[in-house]
Amino acid sequence: MEKLQNYINGEWVSSRSETFLNVVNPASQEVLALVPSGSVKDVEAAAVAAEKGFSEWRRMPVSKRVQYLFQLKKLLEDNIDDIARTIVLESGKTFIEGKAEMVRAIENVENACGIPTLIQGEFSEDIAQGIDEYMIRQPLGVCACIAPFNFPGMIPFWFLPYALACGNSYILKPSEKVPLTMTKVIGLMDQLNLPKGVINMVHGGREVVDGLLEHPVIKGISFVGSSSVARYVYAKGAANGKRVQAQGGAKNPVIILPDADIDMTTQIVVDSVFGCAGQRCLAASTIITVGEHSDITESLVESTKDRKTGFGLEEGVLMGPVISVESKNRVNGLISKGLNEGGKLLVDGRNAEISGFEQGNFIKPTILENIPLDGELAGTEIFGPVMSLVHIQTIEEAIQFINSGKYGNMACIFTSSGLHARKFRHEAEAGNIGINIGVAAPVAQFPFSGWKESFYGDLHGQGKHAVEFFTQTKVVIERWLKEWNRKF
Repeated sequence: MEKLQNYINGEWVSSRSETFLNVVNPASQEVLALVPSGSVKDVEAAAVAAEKGFSEWRRMPVSKRVQYLFQLKKLLEDNIDDIARTIVLESGKTFIEGKAEMVRAIENVENACGIPTLIQGEFSEDIAQGIDEYMIRQPLGVCACIAPFNFPGMIPFWFLPYALACGNSYILKPSEKVPLTMTKVIGLMDQLNLPKGVINMVHGGREVVDGLLEHPVIKGISFVGSSSVARYVYAKGAANGKRVQAQGGAKNPVIILPDADIDMTTQIVVDSVFGCAGQRCLAASTIITVGEHSDITESLVESTKDRKTGFGLEEGVLMGPVISVESKNRVNGLISKGLNEGGKLLVDGRNAEISGFEQGNFIKPTILENIPLDGELAGTEIFGPVMSLVHIQTIEEAIQFINSGKYGNMACIFTSSGLHARKFRHEAEAGNIGINIGVAAPVAQFPFSGWKESFYGDLHGQGKHAVEFFTQTKVVIERWLKEWNRKF
């Protein structure tokens, strides 16, 4: 069985840890590889290498730095199918989902290639007689990413290409549940012949995370995961003087007004709820109908029943398993909680049996209707293929319910009314807003926003926020007297 290695200072090296965890295919329980549980000594080695690499990398002209990203874009495009298959095997996604994830990753590499323009400073001449003032951007130094399991290929690229283009060196810690995807990607990056220490990867769990948060050389931390861990990462990183961006959990609501197109809305909403088995931070979770709802309810139920679940490399499969046995048990427990709170099962996806994959972590698409709005499930992130369907009489009440929640990652509305859409866009308390959109995922030029307990920090991933995060500004005020020039 393959034992995964760390990538430090341009070389593949064994972890200092002597304990390993299984990397499991969630569709079959097959053990794909062994990943080290990690050690703070691994972090130390990576930090030392990254600090040395930074001293050379930051002095390289930005126009030359981005040439490596152009090469990386080509490598990712040439190997996208192979990477997508790896995503399927270790995360349970479908092949189409895995490939779409890598398309998003490549978009961020493309956007980061524009850093020579995005990183430009500002200049003001003669702010006083004979005095000029200007602002320049310089890299932070060594930065690190603590990545989640649900998008093993895409999420690191919200940060990594921008960090490199801005002149920082980087340490990546992939989720120990899905380390194979970035191992493959780092293998491709090894072909770029970057200066040693510019890119490093360390496997592991809690000890490695704490090591990254505590190491004095590391200046910036990017994190995506649950809100509880995001709070921990933000607090501990900030306490150690680091710049931190920590994306947390979500409970994404979608309002459907009576004037919405039923066929279009059904297709988009069902894809949003059940895509990636509901394991994405922008998955629709609570579907709120306003006013008359019988037709849209029937349409959602029928579409949900027709959605094929299975192994992601098989023909026609639209949804794979959840990531682990523990996750499956948790989601099933939350469905039971919803029933105990008075909810009604319109579609029951529990006890799913997939021929040939009987040991897989499968839950078929599920719809729970009329859970209490003040109940525990209404405010809990399920992170699984469960639609909570609730009915509210007015758009004002629906928006009030949305804004009462603790999360603020995404909120969407389906309507043909520009007036209602504008009202929703203005009043809904969420960082990413969708209007007739089911997954309001910003393209690479825009920041991946998030409000309330869905985000801790000031600057998000992607776009100009990433440039701001991975640089620090320096203001220079200078005077040159004519008399000094006469001396030479």
